[in-house]
Amino acid sequence: MGCQAGTQASSTSLESKTVSPEAYPSQISSDLADRFSRLAMDCAHREYPNKVSRTMDSDADVAPPRELFPVFYGCFDWHSSVHGHWLLVRMLNVGPQDASWRDEAIAVLDTSFTGDNIAGEVANFARPARGSWERPYGLAWFLQLTTELREWDDPKADEWLAALEPLEDDIAQSLKDWLPKLAYPIRLGTHNQSAFAFGLMLDWARVSGDTEMEQLIIQRSKAFHLKDVNCPLVYEPSGEDFLSPCLMEADLMRRMMSESEFSDWLTGFLPSIPTDGSSDWLAPGIVKDASDGKLVHLDGVNSSRAWNLYNIARSLPEGDARKASLVAAAKVHADTGVAAVSDEHYSGSHWLASFATYLMTDRGAP
Repeated sequence: MGCQAGTQASSTSLESKTVSPEAYPSQISSDLADRFSRLAMDCAHREYPNKVSRTMDSDADVAPPRELFPVFYGCFDWHSSVHGHWLLVRMLNVGPQDASWRDEAIAVLDTSFTGDNIAGEVANFARPARGSWERPYGLAWFLQLTTELREWDDPKADEWLAALEPLEDDIAQSLKDWLPKLAYPIRLGTHNQSAFAFGLMLDWARVSGDTEMEQLIIQRSKAFHLKDVNCPLVYEPSGEDFLSPCLMEADLMRRMMSESEFSDWLTGFLPSIPTDGSSDWLAPGIVKDASDGKLVHLDGVNSSRAWNLYNIARSLPEGDARKASLVAAAKVHADTGVAAVSDEHYSGSHWLASFATYLMTDRGAP
């Protein structure tokens, strides 16, 4: 990793500023739950505009999105459709139980998760030409979807999970085949980033009880990142990022370390985290044209940075002097990211609500 200027932070260097539990996300408000859920329902079965990304063997592979991807054809692209469906399951699980949109959300998911539709997705995934399709981002989000179904105690969740399990089995096995072959981490701020995907995959492995996947991810993560130092956070964000390479890596590593181990590792990895409780040490990303599908990625980086910062803070020992600055910067990023979620431009509305939901429902909390 590159060098970064700054003063090394230590958990004992200064007296900690107290961070109350209320500073972290908790129960999502009814207004946000309604707004985010309606954006997901609006795009779940909206076929166009659509970006189909897949390798074709012949003319027979050319078809409308609804025929290529019978479940996940809406929301512009496959991975956005997957996390749009996850959003609805997440809201049904932890959102307001008396919300007016619940029946509509269940109907949308019932329409998607049929046996025939899922068989079509399984057949698509079995194609020899699939190669690295949707790996790792879309595949990790699919595992997040089935994780949510496992954690929601409801007959509908059991029904939908049973229907999705054949595709889950194929996806999980493909990732287990891939992980030992990945020689280097993928340090991008977009879909191919390995740290973000590894975090979702590890959460799935622990909830589903797949110890083989859990150990693979821990082994690869430690081999890739345990000796990383001086991550160049000052170089972020790039112009099309929706994931922070530095912060997402820290959010991954806190999942497999004790508080004291993580504190020591973080000191070397991000040495310039302030200890004065300030928020202005990390500025939110700026979007100058929200109608541009690439530039609007930076609205997403603000939400994902926020959940990274909150999770990093909560994974440090009590009294760590960096907590207050991490939480202060998280609050600024969260406010900016959530405010950007609207239906004005489909370039953002088809996916930003998923990121804001992950943040505001505290999905990745330690």
